[in-house]
Amino acid sequence: MTAFDRSERLTWAGRGAAYAASFARLCAYPVPALLDIAGVGPGVRVLDVGTGPGTVAAQACARDARVTATDADPGMVELAAQAAPGAELCVGALPRLPFAEATFDTVIANFVLNHVGSPRAALAELRRVLRPGGRVALTIWAAPPAPGQALLGRAIQAAGAVRPPHLPTGLAPEEDFPRNESGLAALLASAGLHATACETLRWDHRVTATEWWSGPAAGVAFTGQMVVGQPPHTQAEIKHHFDILSTEFTDTQGMLTLPHAALLAGARR
Repeated sequence: MTAFDRSERLTWAGRGAAYAASFARLCAYPVPALLDIAGVGPGVRVLDVGTGPGTVAAQACARDARVTATDADPGMVELAAQAAPGAELCVGALPRLPFAEATFDTVIANFVLNHVGSPRAALAELRRVLRPGGRVALTIWAAPPAPGQALLGRAIQAAGAVRPPHLPTGLAPEEDFPRNESGLAALLASAGLHATACETLRWDHRVTATEWWSGPAAGVAFTGQMVVGQPPHTQAEIKHHFDILSTEFTDTQGMLTLPHAALLAGARR
């Protein structure tokens, strides 16, 4: 396990409910497309890796698939069990999953590669548990980030926040890759997977400012750790700049309309 992985475990521990109430609805947007690319239907053996609150697992169960879901955080597994009672749930984390080789027809990883220290090793493990000819479907945030995704980071930067010592600066250079369509396709190939689709999804996420701020205020994800890792006066400054910058995205109904972009990829073993 890398330092990046250890930081991710600490970041997400105990924050399942806060994530479900803030960023989970955003991350649910690509799920129907993921299931379509993965060919999820009746009887298909599906593994949902990094299930979080169980959004993918629940929608795969609704298609009558045979669903197994796993997450590194026990609290997330509990939430997923409530959302997808028809799925088999367990605690497990990349790059070593508790499943035999060639167990599944398809593996889905919705915004999971953002949270692993070795994306190539993670993909190699997804390939291992996939049957020959089986499908992988995944998403990852694009870079540079779309304007809506960058809002919180802009507020943190404007407040002069300093990175807390427990947060790594990023992946090791040899592990990183371009967060664009060609970069993701090349990463899949390096793990022995054959890309069948790679595209950029763009959508506007409509949310109240209160909901959007609730995630970082509770320490959810990297931006949340940046916020809660500051002294109180800096946290107040971040919120102040967030309120100012949010006006750029506020519509006539008082809602934020936040443009986002993610990479969606499908591949075969």
